[in-house]
Amino acid sequence: MKKIFIINGGQKFAHSGGQFNQTVQDWTVEFLSKNNDYEIKTTHIENEINLQQEVEKFVWADLVIYHTPIWWFQVPNLFKKYIDDVFTQGHNNGIYKSDGRSRVNPDINYGTGGLLHGRKYMLTTSWNAPATAFTLAGEFFDETSVDDGVMFGFHKMNKFTGMERVDGFHFHDVEKGATPENILIFKENYTNHLKEIFKTL
Repeated sequence: MKKIFIINGGQKFAHSGGQFNQTVQDWTVEFLSKNNDYEIKTTHIENEINLQQEVEKFVWADLVIYHTPIWWFQVPNLFKKYIDDVFTQGHNNGIYKSDGRSRVNPDINYGTGGLLHGRKYMLTTSWNAPATAFTLAGEFFDETSVDDGVMFGFHKMNKFTGMERVDGFHFHDVEKGATPENILIFKENYTNHLKEIFKTL
């Protein structure tokens, strides 16, 4: 039985109510619940967090699924605090041992001290920005993808722990384009993505 840990990084703040990321989490649970081969644990970063229990969820999981909105080209502040606190709790405690270097030759092997080898993670993000902002010449992100640009550090963070990345999914134009019709399209496209990902796990 595959063990899936889903983290909802959505947060209520200013004009954001966190509703879309809860919807995406619900879609994920709905998809996984149709198959008895999956055991699911979840966390919402706005809820009260027991740090050791969160570390144990990472250690327990075969796959970690992150759902997060992007605010000012970063994850929300509570999600960043969650990561900082939980990963620090996981030092020599299941998530990472060290930065991987030795005092004998400190110039090499940085980022190889993770303890979560054999586990995978998948990232979903939600954006106000349209997909074309990343793909069209002359547009804001200079033809740099979400994963190679804004979320580059997030992926390196997970690699530092030893986890392996699987292809994620990015929702674009969520704020202005979240019509009922587009929400149905989002769900269909995301569900098809999950079907493809879980064929390979």
